[in-house]
Amino acid sequence: MRHDIYDHFKPEERPFVDKAWEWVVNAGDYHEVKLTDFLDPRQGFILQTLVNRHADAALCLDGGYEGAERRRALIAPDYRDVSSEPMRMKVLDITSDDQRLSSLQHGDYLGAVLGIGLKREKIGDIHVREDGCHIVVAEEIAPFLTMSLHQVHRVNVMTEILELNALKTTEAALEPLDLTVASLRLDGIASDVFRLSRSKVLVPIKAGRCRVNFRTEEDPSTALKAGDIVALQGFGRFKVLECEGITKKGRLRVKIGKFI
Repeated sequence: MRHDIYDHFKPEERPFVDKAWEWVVNAGDYHEVKLTDFLDPRQGFILQTLVNRHADAALCLDGGYEGAERRRALIAPDYRDVSSEPMRMKVLDITSDDQRLSSLQHGDYLGAVLGIGLKREKIGDIHVREDGCHIVVAEEIAPFLTMSLHQVHRVNVMTEILELNALKTTEAALEPLDLTVASLRLDGIASDVFRLSRSKVLVPIKAGRCRVNFRTEEDPSTALKAGDIVALQGFGRFKVLECEGITKKGRLRVKIGKFI
């Protein structure tokens, strides 16, 4: 059974597949309930796929609001109403009297939270506004955050824990880029977006530090398409918004949104 499951996923995903299948089996066969940390969309997809293979297991994925990218999962026996189970999330409200707060970006907040010793898995989506930031967090680490987080990128901040119904969401800010490229190859588009030479962009890709749609991608020749989200560790993320046609010289027009 395990090897049959492996056939559907990449080798580097096997540790998570093993862990997720154990959650599913424990729920379906032994009536256990498991609340996970925050999962990225790829992990959520893997878990949903595995739950679908077990008739006696049920799944709820929730990130605190409709359309959340990072979500906690609750895996339980199918006779339980998982939609009514507590998902144990809070909102970390970050504010400051410092005018520099408005210049802080997603990476600044994430870096500050990770810098106090927390794992990424305990943090959900981050919503940056000019007057502060709301971060969805696991309930169990909320008190530690308010005690430990006092500064974000050299800006002194104040923190407060709020209930989920106080969450103020924001759309991810995208810097628009219009490119003309020879092909839709991953390495070519990534080098243009991050303004790196082709040889420099190959290094993180071949080292397994590139993800396309939250799945590790080590083949630089992979063709991208509209809707794909690419993350290059250490450089950032971008989304392919549109493939707009061909120029007179036979190059492809591509509209990119770079996360800022």
